[in-house]
Amino acid sequence: MMANIDFTPLFRSSIGFDRVFDLLDSATRVHAIDNWPPYDIEKTGEDHYRITMAVAGFTADELEMTKDGNLLVVTASKENSEDSRDLLHRGIAARPFQRRFQLADFVDVVGADLKDGLLTIDLVREVPEAMKPKRIPVQSGHAIGAGDQPEHIEQQQAA
Repeated sequence: MMANIDFTPLFRSSIGFDRVFDLLDSATRVHAIDNWPPYDIEKTGEDHYRITMAVAGFTADELEMTKDGNLLVVTASKENSEDSRDLLHRGIAARPFQRRFQLADFVDVVGADLKDGLLTIDLVREVPEAMKPKRIPVQSGHAIGAGDQPEHIEQQQAA
């Protein structure tokens, strides 16, 4: 069993990292291991990712994906749980599932495809231009505003 880590001292010197601390805190908690359905997460490019889930036995109509904020939820359930076939052995699981993926900021789903029993979900991180680092030119020779006339905000009174 893992010990709980106290992130309280970090709150004194950091601002705006609440979500990161919440993620770290939830990751340290012991959860029941749920490995159904099996899945892979791969990085396919600088800001491109792919989730591949083994969903054999499910059709596209029986799968549902929703993105709410930074949470991607994939659920599946069979509409006809009663099978009319006389099976001697059931090895292909058709039990309903719900798989949750916590996405980072600015990560969005750009597509999903079901082929050969594999659900492929493509994701991309698109950071807005305003959030990207920008180069700030350094000037030498004078300070900003030195010798400049201050800008008047108030109206000048008429004489």
